[in-house]
Amino acid sequence: MTLLKRFINNNQEQKLFQKKDHLLLAVSGGVDSVVLCELCKQAGYHFTIAHCNFQLRGEESERDEMFVRELAIKYDVTIFVKKFNTEEYAAQNKISIQVAARKLRYNWFDELMSNEQSAMSNEQSAMSNEQSGTKHPTSYIKHRTSYIHHTSYILTAHHANDNIETLLMNFFKGTGIKGLQGILPKQGKIIRPLLFAKKEELLQFAKENQLSFVEDSSNSSDKYTRNYFRNQLIPALQKVFPQVEENLLQNIDRYREIEILYQQSILLHQQKLLEEKGNEIHIPVLKLLKAEPLKTIIYEIIKDYGFTARQTDEVAPLLKSESGKYISSATHKIIKNRNWLIIAPINTLEANHILINENDKKIDFELGTLKLRIKNYELRIKQYQDSNTGPQTPDIKHQTSNDTAMLDADTITFPLLLRKWKQGDYFYPLGMRHKKKLSKFFIDQKMSMTDKEKAWVIESNKKIIWVVGKRIDDRFKITPKTKNILEITLS
Repeated sequence: MTLLKRFINNNQEQKLFQKKDHLLLAVSGGVDSVVLCELCKQAGYHFTIAHCNFQLRGEESERDEMFVRELAIKYDVTIFVKKFNTEEYAAQNKISIQVAARKLRYNWFDELMSNEQSAMSNEQSAMSNEQSGTKHPTSYIKHRTSYIHHTSYILTAHHANDNIETLLMNFFKGTGIKGLQGILPKQGKIIRPLLFAKKEELLQFAKENQLSFVEDSSNSSDKYTRNYFRNQLIPALQKVFPQVEENLLQNIDRYREIEILYQQSILLHQQKLLEEKGNEIHIPVLKLLKAEPLKTIIYEIIKDYGFTARQTDEVAPLLKSESGKYISSATHKIIKNRNWLIIAPINTLEANHILINENDKKIDFELGTLKLRIKNYELRIKQYQDSNTGPQTPDIKHQTSNDTAMLDADTITFPLLLRKWKQGDYFYPLGMRHKKKLSKFFIDQKMSMTDKEKAWVIESNKKIIWVVGKRIDDRFKITPKTKNILEITLS
């Protein structure tokens, strides 16, 4: 089967794009991208060309640009050209030249996919060339209007050998199963329709169709990681395993199927374990401890919150630690709170969530200062009885005011959580046997919208013990059986 037929069949089988789609081809001028242009032309697809001049190889970079401009004339299509100061960008962002070029390239492609940005880039490029005295091919703006309105996908000329190199690089970097999938044929608007073909097949097609192309002299240099794998490592492996390329390509297909099964399994675990509460994730510790394989499941849960694979080893001990322990990423904290792990944004925790430990005596927050102390209640009863010469006990109800909460300390578990109230919160107001939503309680209290926005609560083991400055929860009140009192004062 000819390369053209395989190209068309591969596109149809993988449902990469349709005949009606207008395509933006990333063209460097090398044999891979030139073959991509010719295949798209012979297959009858509509396309536009985009060329990146990274200005890394002096006159050779300018030669490549002019070659691609001539290619656009040959195919009578629109061309977009962008010059980048790649070395400066890499230095400013403290990244390698390779990474810088990739970022610049795909950021520009994103711009070109935007209608407004496309028109702007087109005009700026045209003006730049007019100022430099470069004559634009007439096809440069010929299809601009239709391109802006109909471009569907960006096509790059990555082929099977590129995929093998990516697989090996990811394997040695330790990227896990996801990295072992190599280059995906379709990611959003980016499509790589040549992954089915090896480099030698592209060269043969170019020869048969008498296609001219340019050579990148840097491809022979091993200073870039990919070139080292291409020029040194893979040829060495082929001496030991002559079929190494075919085997690795088959492995890529297997790993893609394994990744699908892997993600399905992870999703099932997440559905069983994760409870969303506002912008927090709550995870029951006992359930998580029973999950297998524990380390992998922990990593898949925490990786989306800025935590690294190495921090997985810090989460496991957290499961058996005392309440209040936590670890942090740049954006989130994972907190052990009794039988739960709580993943919460750091800014939210700092602003709206404060852990109160048993030894804390003073807490400053938005409404003022909380002072905490634990007192022996039995001793206080005895003193009261001695001074009143009778068996009476103090009037319990009068020991709690709006600004002071008097609570049975033995019914409370530390750490406490001081936080802003949220919709759905409820408690048992002092003197009531039935629960009431805070939203209804606030209405009964005739609180204004501003007052509601400022309301805070204190939780013990996920139960509200005090609506700060308003009312304690009846389940935690002082009774004749109380031995110790937790006194919290707001000032």
